[in-house]
Amino acid sequence: DKLVELLVDADLINSFDDLFHLQLTDVANLERMAEKSAQNLLDALEVAKTTTLGRFLYSLGIREVGVTTAQNLADHFGFLQRIQDADEETLLAVPDVGEIVAKHLLSFFSEPHNQSIIEQLIKAGLTWPESEPVSAAESAELPLAGKVYVITGTLSEMGRDDAKSYLQALGGKVTGSVSAKTDCLLAGEKAGSKLTKAQGLGIEILDEAGFIELLRHLGVEGV
Repeated sequence: DKLVELLVDADLINSFDDLFHLQLTDVANLERMAEKSAQNLLDALEVAKTTTLGRFLYSLGIREVGVTTAQNLADHFGFLQRIQDADEETLLAVPDVGEIVAKHLLSFFSEPHNQSIIEQLIKAGLTWPESEPVSAAESAELPLAGKVYVITGTLSEMGRDDAKSYLQALGGKVTGSVSAKTDCLLAGEKAGSKLTKAQGLGIEILDEAGFIELLRHLGVEGV
């Protein structure tokens, strides 16, 4: 990104948290940056300080931890400190976390440099809601409890994050890859290889219209 290059070249950012300490005068003095554009950037950064635990984990760039795995970790533990303190056995209990991902997580959080980055970002004002995860007893009573879903392709009526939130709120687990353990594939447009694999494994496939119908049948309002 050219703006990031400008900020680095001007020695305004040298670490991730520097982004959240930028001042209007510093940014406005950059080449081709008017004061209004500078203010828009600072406003956007201020909004970005409020995030979710899943998004924060994903933003850390931990190897093999994509959007889905990051959210599964957030849903399972509820608190960042619990993820940082987890051992391999505890991590392996998280959906979509295998031995390789668990080792990458352990390696990342054991590095003092990475811990320092997290601390500095929190000091800079990044925040997210944390809460106790849903208990096993409560989860078992939800209509999609025990069902494993994968989402692929483009959804036109809702974002994939929204679809994932609906599934999880109803007790479903969302993973990033199709396997024999997958119960259903939600396939949008341009589904690609995941759709082909699901068909080969005989996995149930829902298109977006079918998914919306399912949500309505389960009493979800506003879809």
